[in-house]
Amino acid sequence: MRRLVVTENITVDGIISPMESWFDPAAEDEELAAVNARNGAAADALVLGRVTYEEFAGYWPHQTGDVSAYLDRVAKYVVSSSLDKAEWQNTTILRGTIGHELAALKAEDGKDIVVTGSASLVHSLIPTGLVDLYRLFVHPVVQGQGVRLFDKVALPLNQVEARTFRSGVVLLEYAQGGS
Repeated sequence: MRRLVVTENITVDGIISPMESWFDPAAEDEELAAVNARNGAAADALVLGRVTYEEFAGYWPHQTGDVSAYLDRVAKYVVSSSLDKAEWQNTTILRGTIGHELAALKAEDGKDIVVTGSASLVHSLIPTGLVDLYRLFVHPVVQGQGVRLFDKVALPLNQVEARTFRSGVVLLEYAQGGS
């Protein structure tokens, strides 16, 4: 069975909605870029909420480089009841119950399925138990306000990895489950 991996860029105070410029993917260090490439190679599907999908589809297809090439070829699934069509190549609109849709994707053969950004979608996934791994890239900044990843939820997690990069970003990976 495939893993469902929530990957988020997050502030020290738990905010995943960037305000200002704390998240700058161009400023990544080489080691962090290598980890992102490794994670990308382990995944062949990307699930996005409508807002994040529209932001990505408006930007990435017009870029060049490894990230753009990966996003063009990976299978993309956008969760939306209002999107009429998805023009970005390899994109499928998921309109059914998200738990059923993602459980079916997890049951298919393939690599990891990644959800990134998409705060509302991630919030709806947390209570389903479908998320296998939370991959958090903690940026060394406190934003003070915004959308939190874990808000009004109690969730037992087991640490899988902790790693600090030269840029000050810390990777924390947690599997869902109690100790």
